[in-house]
Amino acid sequence: MTFLLATENIGKLREMRELLAPLGYELVLPADFGLVLDVEETGETFEENARLKAKIYCAAIGIPSIADDSGLCVDALGGEPGVHSKRYGGGGLSDGELCELLLKNVESTEQRAAKFVSVIVCAFPDGGELVATGECFGEIARERRGDGGFGYDPVFYLPQLGKTMAQLTPEEKNSISHRGNALREFAAKLTEYTTMNDERNLK
Repeated sequence: MTFLLATENIGKLREMRELLAPLGYELVLPADFGLVLDVEETGETFEENARLKAKIYCAAIGIPSIADDSGLCVDALGGEPGVHSKRYGGGGLSDGELCELLLKNVESTEQRAAKFVSVIVCAFPDGGELVATGECFGEIARERRGDGGFGYDPVFYLPQLGKTMAQLTPEEKNSISHRGNALREFAAKLTEYTTMNDERNLK
């Protein structure tokens, strides 16, 4: 089964392919269809934004479309940057600049607890949908560490591993990350969904 991944983020594509390809699912990007859409993320939650993107891309291409909305929620900042993670500081900042802005905003507090959240919504042409959520708990580091991953990975410290997310191998990251957790839940729900549809078609 082929799914459209409603993003141009190559990092997300790589992580999702690594987790879904072994299950027999193929992921394609909007660029593979020459499609360029600018979906304004107006939702107030990760789920609302993911659903918005999934439905718009599904309607445009006509194949099941997967959208992920994810972000970093920092306790000391009242849950910010949250759904505004990519647009933190007003938008237009590079990953490195986003990390530096975050570190500056928490430098005066000892409260470092944070979590990554990922919500995946898959919209089907028949109007059906699947929703899966994953979280990963950690702390905000004192400085950037590591060259892997993307986004806020270099400042998201995992005490149990003694590393930031950016210091993990792709396999290590997928095994504990918010997106990895959401994808495992999504894969289980997708298997159940397709099995039920197959059974209906046989009747």
